[in-house]
Amino acid sequence: MTDSKAVSSHAFGPARHGHFGGLPRGAARLTLAAYTDGILGRNRAMLARAITLIESNRPDHQEMAQDLLNRLLPHTGRSIRVGLTGVPGAGKSSLIEALGCRLTADGHRLAVLTIDPSSVRSGGSLLGDKTRMVRLSADPNAFIRPSPSGLVLGGVARNTRETMLLCEAAGYDVVLIETVGVGQSEVSVASMTDFLLVLMVAGAGDELQGIKRGLLELADMIAITKADGENVTRAKLAASKYALAMHLLRSGDQPPVVTCSALDGSGLDEIWHIIVERSHERERSGALTAQRSAQAGTWMWSMVDEQIRETLQETEAIRRVAEDAERDVRSGALSPVLGAQAIVRALRSSGMSGWGRAEEPASCAEAAAS
Repeated sequence: MTDSKAVSSHAFGPARHGHFGGLPRGAARLTLAAYTDGILGRNRAMLARAITLIESNRPDHQEMAQDLLNRLLPHTGRSIRVGLTGVPGAGKSSLIEALGCRLTADGHRLAVLTIDPSSVRSGGSLLGDKTRMVRLSADPNAFIRPSPSGLVLGGVARNTRETMLLCEAAGYDVVLIETVGVGQSEVSVASMTDFLLVLMVAGAGDELQGIKRGLLELADMIAITKADGENVTRAKLAASKYALAMHLLRSGDQPPVVTCSALDGSGLDEIWHIIVERSHERERSGALTAQRSAQAGTWMWSMVDEQIRETLQETEAIRRVAEDAERDVRSGALSPVLGAQAIVRALRSSGMSGWGRAEEPASCAEAAAS
């Protein structure tokens, strides 16, 4: 297999992941320097604690997490970032384990961030992807972190980007991000990775019915999985159909379509070789630097949007205007544009620089009429 980046042969300590519901015991007493030194020292237990710190909703934890990320930024960006999505039943976890074991055997350090669906009731993970990667979970050169999607549109956990940076600072030279299904997921994961691998499965009816134009425009490679045994012929036929579709829609930049099997390992070396070659080519041309720069800007604006939405919920007067606007829009009494304008006016009248500490905004009707 092709080696992408040279990394240290330092061995990690035993993995001890923190709890999702709060910080691990003793984490609150850790200093910023302790977190920084632990991560740069490639301590897996400290990395797990730092990720839990990032996932915490406590304001003091969030402030410390952002300070930590800022310190670690100079040590990030040295990995190959791969997003992986696919139709249900495509065998995403199986392929990650098979490919991941090959990568670690070849000297790579692999971080796998699996985004599980969230329970509507508890917000916790439903699938537990880590339990389906038994061999990779026991590999000292692999770090698997399952996170609930948090009911975020697209199935990408709110803090996945920050977690990816922590893993890079901890010396992982390959980061795989597995998302929930397809739909909005591939858009989210493409906005934070270098390469989007889309998995499809043959033998499930019309293979082309699952193709979406947006998905084809984003995919860097399509892999038809489970190409083993009696399914080999069907997989090759599906691959030819997808290749034709890609040619028609993206003739100038046609991504490869391959077949693979997590069961017998066929096609896995080809997949990794294509990923590495494309990454090196884009790095030499400057396209990779430009892409990551644009992604950072998009990331910043997404955080602006998120903080504004949080302000709507945290400031009671603004929340009342937003709830009234939504109710009126749903009932047809107010157009969506006027509803949005009412909320924006409420935000402005509350004094956004003070995050809602100024005078109470007008009602929805008054805001829309002004």
